[in-house]
Amino acid sequence: MTAPTPAPARIGPARIGPARIGIVTVSDRASRGIYEDKGGPAIREELERIVASPWEPVVRVIPDDREGIVSTLIELADWEHCGLIVTTGGTGPAPRDVTPEATEQVCEKMMPGFGELMRSVSLTVVPTAILSRQTAGIRGSSLIVNLPGKPSAIHDCLIAVFPAIPYCLDLIGAARIETDPLVCKAFRPKS
Repeated sequence: MTAPTPAPARIGPARIGPARIGIVTVSDRASRGIYEDKGGPAIREELERIVASPWEPVVRVIPDDREGIVSTLIELADWEHCGLIVTTGGTGPAPRDVTPEATEQVCEKMMPGFGELMRSVSLTVVPTAILSRQTAGIRGSSLIVNLPGKPSAIHDCLIAVFPAIPYCLDLIGAARIETDPLVCKAFRPKS
């Protein structure tokens, strides 16, 4: 396993304004325009329903290439100041499915509970969910979450893990995100 590429304390100017959320589609065909990207738009649609506070998307569509995924995640975390980065695609067992490995390479801390919960939820729908290798991790003040590629699975997985995301972002020093409690009630301990 490759040692994580450390996050610098801060790169670029401090970000003022709405929270930034990276949305990354990892797909050879979608990045070449051969296949319509359905995963990235599905993530954005879910986030528009869930997140009630101001936010802006930072969207990327890239090939299934480990070094390209690594550099994109670093760019979004360190330079674009995305407190949350959500990926879709590249989490299966096929040879070019390397999104989890790229995520592990850039993160200082892995958050295995995210993948465990997503697989658990997906297994109630389809037995092949056991083949999915979604994971999550922290790079500096960014939480990176890998989602599957199918829009219905994106919905199921994102709605399952999102209640914990705002508090996680608080803990790592990312921009605060509020949810619409009618869609997804975020958990924050009472102070």
